[in-house]
Amino acid sequence: MWSCDVMKRVKKDEHLLTNNTVLVNDKKNNTETINNLMYQKTNGKLLGIPLRVHIYNLARPNIDSILEAKVLSDPDKVAWKTKLLSEKQFQKDIQSRKNFNAWLKKTGEPPAIYSEKKAERTATELRKYYFSKGWFNAKTSFDVEKDSSQRAKVTYKVNTGDPYFLDSIKTIIKTPIIDTIYQSQLKSGSLIKSGQQYDDANFTAERDRLTTRLRNSGFYHFGQDYISFVIDTIGNSKKIYTDLLIEDRAIRTEDSVQRLPFKIYKIKDVNIYTDFKNENRNATITDSIQYKDYNLYSFEKLKYRPKAITDAIFIHKDEVFRDIDRTRTYRYLSQLQAFRYPRIEYTENEQDSTLTANVFLTPKKKFQMTNSFEVSQSNIQTVGFSFSTGLLIRNIFRGAETFEISALGAIGSSRDASDSNDEFFDINELGGNLRLSIPRFFLPFNTEKIIPKYMSPTTRINIGMTSQRNIGLDKQAFTGTLNYNWYPSTKVTNNLDLFNVQFVKNLNTANYFGVYQNSFNRLNQIAQNIGYIADDTSLGIPNQADTFIADVLNGNTTLNANDDDFITVSNIEQRKERLTEDNLIFSSSFNYVKNRRENIFDKNFSIIRLRAEFAGNLLSNLANVFNLARNDDGRYEMFGVPFSQYAKAEVDYVKHWDLGRKKELAIRSYFGIAIPYGNSNSIPFAESFFAGGPNDIRAWTAYNLGPGSSFSTNEFNEANLKITLSAEQRFNLLGRFNGAVFIDAGNIWNVFDNVEDERATFEDFDSLKDIAVGSGFGLRYDFSFFVLRGDIGFKTYDPSKPLGDRWFKDYNFSKAVYNIGVNYPF
Repeated sequence: MWSCDVMKRVKKDEHLLTNNTVLVNDKKNNTETINNLMYQKTNGKLLGIPLRVHIYNLARPNIDSILEAKVLSDPDKVAWKTKLLSEKQFQKDIQSRKNFNAWLKKTGEPPAIYSEKKAERTATELRKYYFSKGWFNAKTSFDVEKDSSQRAKVTYKVNTGDPYFLDSIKTIIKTPIIDTIYQSQLKSGSLIKSGQQYDDANFTAERDRLTTRLRNSGFYHFGQDYISFVIDTIGNSKKIYTDLLIEDRAIRTEDSVQRLPFKIYKIKDVNIYTDFKNENRNATITDSIQYKDYNLYSFEKLKYRPKAITDAIFIHKDEVFRDIDRTRTYRYLSQLQAFRYPRIEYTENEQDSTLTANVFLTPKKKFQMTNSFEVSQSNIQTVGFSFSTGLLIRNIFRGAETFEISALGAIGSSRDASDSNDEFFDINELGGNLRLSIPRFFLPFNTEKIIPKYMSPTTRINIGMTSQRNIGLDKQAFTGTLNYNWYPSTKVTNNLDLFNVQFVKNLNTANYFGVYQNSFNRLNQIAQNIGYIADDTSLGIPNQADTFIADVLNGNTTLNANDDDFITVSNIEQRKERLTEDNLIFSSSFNYVKNRRENIFDKNFSIIRLRAEFAGNLLSNLANVFNLARNDDGRYEMFGVPFSQYAKAEVDYVKHWDLGRKKELAIRSYFGIAIPYGNSNSIPFAESFFAGGPNDIRAWTAYNLGPGSSFSTNEFNEANLKITLSAEQRFNLLGRFNGAVFIDAGNIWNVFDNVEDERATFEDFDSLKDIAVGSGFGLRYDFSFFVLRGDIGFKTYDPSKPLGDRWFKDYNFSKAVYNIGVNYPF
């Protein structure tokens, strides 16, 4: 009980800081920017409780002396414990107590004791901040309110006064050529302009801008230190007169500094050492070639085609020095994944103001083996083990290409393997994959003018095949893709699948009702209800079940087309036909991603992902041109399989806000639609949408929500329209433990396809009443390189229930969904 007293470690002459208030011109300001200026902050709280202070108070401030007094100083106690535990275990016991005490201190947080010196420093920082924003006459002070319970509240008062504004801006540029460039090219884009309120940040940004532009204009020796601003205020006019000063180059010798105008440097030569190593830096070059003004050298036989190397170099002979060319070269060489630690050095040629660029490349090993092992669990298998191995071959065609050969083997146990007559590992999968990565566009025409090489264009050709046994319907799948990828900027990624071919053949369609047992159970119940079979018997799989479906649809039972059971049987048959048919998908797609996140520490950013896909159009046109015959369903076939034809679009937007003090708000909105047409009246299962799961609407398990308001008992519920909206508040709990509260909303529907169930289809905006809502909370542990996440989702609004009975009906822990995931959901 004593450790739960927050004042336990507060001495009699000290006060616990419980509140900081900042009043700016008599108005409260609690923005994150102002909070970060505080040299002394109050203790963090969870639900109003300073939990970390309580944990800190559990630690003993003098653990060493306590152990000495209670244990180590008593020879009899030491002898008894040593005899009981052994000397080594006794020492470990003592050390473990010290370690646990240290952990309490590290995990906890010491009470925030009010310090007048820190309050004074905070007041000073507040004045400096407002001074940097143009309030040159800002004044700050603080008041402290102490009470008899040894608690203190601090109020900081800021009187900003009137701000100062920029008036005239004059330039004093010593080097004539820089002055000319500034007046003609740089001045119009200046970040400091007359009439602006003074802001230090604008001057810093302008210095950075000018430095970048000048170093990309040939001024090899130029740096930030040569730029300065001289500001002057006259009288009480609140106006600032600014001089932009750019000095000449400073050349330092042993005893003097000489000032000379800056010169524009050009590239005289570009030398590329394709197999440089420290041990051969003094060795003799044995192979060399000149290609398009590049000099390529090798200490052994040159292993690369010259164009493959020079395409990665953005530094060109006879062009002016540009810092960005070096940066782009580094980035391109890194993306090749063919070299270790590329290095670029410039050598100055004083006699003619030129530079020699030396590029040192150290190739990675040509061959590399990769292996991985995974353990998995799913709705199909109780446990599964997979092993994959691969061979990576670099520079296979001497053009810096990368070729990968990989193989996959997996075994697993299905839920039906408990039968003692069956082998335990009754599931297996074998697969192979070939992948070729080319560091340029593999096309019969030149795309340099449309997509310059600084966008790092790459081509990927992928061919794969898998064979599965006892996984669902047993499948053989063949995939092939021709993919192009490029980066218009550091924040934008474009990806084009020119061709994506997927061929899936179901080998064991007779096992459909063995896999989709919920559908079979409904079918069996209907058969019993109408007397088709006896109450204590079951339909045989597959023959009798298929015969029963045919009899119902052909009118050979007591059911007619208006009966609900007839409609149910019809829907089961339609779903069976769709899920058992072989699929041939020949599609093209384009993906656009814009990620505004600066780095992994950036908490204020947004990401937008756009995707458009069209399938079957090429095959449809070929079928029309060659006047191919249609099958009994009126569909064209290729290789005996009806090909899919559809259009698909997806929009995914994520936004994060940093709320300060390790708090963050994240939202996500998603919309996807896939419309079948032409040769298809439905979307292939692999291309449809599902709802639920740890990264979606967390109050429902994956595939268990929707479509619409239908109370579907299918194992895998899917549709071709999806809407998702999510919001999550994240906060720190304790050390690496973080918490979150969230709300998810969304659903899936059928639209423009062959599904006729009104509950499952999206008719108009009135269907939005069937958007499901889930809410809950989660606990996360940050391992630095990944986050382990556990979320509990509660069904807040369940559209499968009748109207008026949808809110909070299953809002309890027994009906909650418990999600385990890795990293954040969005």
